[in-house]
Amino acid sequence: MSAERTSDPAQEMRDWWHTAIIEMKPGVIRYRGYPIEELIGRATFSEMIWLLTRGELPDPRQAKLLDIALMSAVDHGPQAPSIAIARIAATCGVGLNNAMATAVNVLGDIHGGAGEQAVELYEAIVRRIDAGESEVAATDAALAEFVAQHGKIIPGFGHRFHPIDPRSEPLLALVEQAARDGVVSGKYARVARAVEAALERQKGRRIPMNIDGATAVIYAELGFPAPLARGLFCLSRSVGILAHAWEQTKQGGRNKGPIPRQYIPTYDGPPLRDVPHR
Repeated sequence: MSAERTSDPAQEMRDWWHTAIIEMKPGVIRYRGYPIEELIGRATFSEMIWLLTRGELPDPRQAKLLDIALMSAVDHGPQAPSIAIARIAATCGVGLNNAMATAVNVLGDIHGGAGEQAVELYEAIVRRIDAGESEVAATDAALAEFVAQHGKIIPGFGHRFHPIDPRSEPLLALVEQAARDGVVSGKYARVARAVEAALERQKGRRIPMNIDGATAVIYAELGFPAPLARGLFCLSRSVGILAHAWEQTKQGGRNKGPIPRQYIPTYDGPPLRDVPHR
């Protein structure tokens, strides 16, 4: 005879999914315990991102810094693969949500993941400094370890379009001001500048910090885990993706490929040949 089942089937079904993010039942919506009717008009979108991902509402000064990071990376034009893909998808007859999903799905390790990787690099340097290494030694060692594992491209530094990324210095200046005001520690901003200096020593030329390196500083200073840095970038870039998909929808066009149709991609396969008789 089988053992008697003692669990409550109804409770077992309720517990199948469990979440600390939202309590939702008829007439009730609470995010992390806060009623939606009290949050409306009092909490910003950035504060809600923080609340849902971190569990508590941020200090308004922290929320402002997060908002600055999110707004700074919303778009980089159709030469960015995600934006181009959103526009291409929009000419295929799909809806805005499909175009956006298609674009967000290409935000991977190379296009979209640099912020996450930069946070990981900064954290590795901070761990070495906290263990007693000098800033220079810790930076050089962490860079060498990163290159050995991932290759020579250092995430967050250098840009294929901008000799100097116009977004980076204003972001770093705001972080450093926030550190002076006691909002953040400032240690990740110092580490990022140490990476920039180390790369210049090693390469013999300056490789300036880019938008991914600068926003990674903000996310690290605010205590976001590295994987969330990529998620936050996806939220940020979704604004530009939506705008471009909508613009392309209004412009029209059908089945627009990556290059104008009068330009035929280079073929480098076998020359013309006859199909053999079988």
